[in-house]
Amino acid sequence: MLTDEMKMQRKTACAKLLKHYEEEGEENIQRIVTGDESWVHHYGPESKRQSMEHRHKSSPSPRKFKVVASARKVMLIVFWDSEGIFHIEFLKQGNTVNSERYISTLRKLSVRIKRVRPTKHAIPHHDNARPHTSRQTEEALHKMNFVVLPHPSYSPDLAPSVLYLFPKLKEHFRGNHCESDEDVEAAVRHWFRQKCKCVDFFTDGMRQLVRRWQLCMDRD
Repeated sequence: MLTDEMKMQRKTACAKLLKHYEEEGEENIQRIVTGDESWVHHYGPESKRQSMEHRHKSSPSPRKFKVVASARKVMLIVFWDSEGIFHIEFLKQGNTVNSERYISTLRKLSVRIKRVRPTKHAIPHHDNARPHTSRQTEEALHKMNFVVLPHPSYSPDLAPSVLYLFPKLKEHFRGNHCESDEDVEAAVRHWFRQKCKCVDFFTDGMRQLVRRWQLCMDRD
């Protein structure tokens, strides 16, 4: 659905990001701290693969009813880098992420970075959602001395959480039932702790970002 002008803006931005990466190498990726928001449902329907049943080829197909994600859900806000999770927050259903709320999260992130990576010059990254790019948010980022990694316009698919972290999290939760918001939060935290033990899990997620930049260039 993108116009030629939109595609050119996207490609130009990716070219600049790739050039910067080539100049600084792996260190550039290691400094990125990316964040995003996503809903986590109390119940997510199984994937087609998960719901497959072993049966004889002559057996009639079982009747299956369409199942959708539960209406009860929790908003997950997460920031992470190539080494693991930096900061997690949960919002109850009915709350929204506006500029004021997002700035509050950024302040907590700033404190966390100074405590966990005091020698690391972190580069925050987020997509171009309105709460992330409002004048109020930009002013707050400036006061925190954060220089944000530019995100290409018209490119929600180039956000590391969207292209890597959230799909893996939600795939894990398919078919699981949680009785309460607290159960959801505990399950998400447990999954993140397990992934922090996996060598290169988060590093691979950041490398996916570089591959996507290159893919945009290759496919014009």
